[in-house]
Amino acid sequence: MSVEIGDQAPDFKLKSDSGEDVKLSAFRGKKVVLYFYPEDDTPGCTKQACDFRDNFAALQGAHAVVLGVSPDSIESHVKFKKKYDLNFPLLSDPDHKVAEKYGAWGEKNNYGKKYIGLIRSHFVIDEKGKLIDVRRRVSSKDSMRLALEALTKSAAR
Repeated sequence: MSVEIGDQAPDFKLKSDSGEDVKLSAFRGKKVVLYFYPEDDTPGCTKQACDFRDNFAALQGAHAVVLGVSPDSIESHVKFKKKYDLNFPLLSDPDHKVAEKYGAWGEKNNYGKKYIGLIRSHFVIDEKGKLIDVRRRVSSKDSMRLALEALTKSAAR
């Protein structure tokens, strides 16, 4: 399954780093940057998370919340969040069912080796739950900037 711009974002419920259940539908009325990353505390994933952290005020100014999702455990998320002082929830998707709904789980290629795993992606969702930006295989260094551009464009409409 895969989703595209204009589709309704699939709802889900996942555990956060605080141990609470987080439902996407609970954020209706706000914009959401939902990003999927392969693994806590790896170079690219740390860069992406810290970019969202460092631009949190701009994202809030665009009336958006940030949710990071990976297959890592809640315990791993707690350590990662604390180590880098992340200021948004990290959600655990250990069976990658949510990633599959968004098309963020699939074939990857690393140095010629093909395998199945989490595809770095982000999805910007409007106040009504519609997808306004879909980026699969997004670069860790470009993800935050592209998400913020999508939020800015949607505010100008």
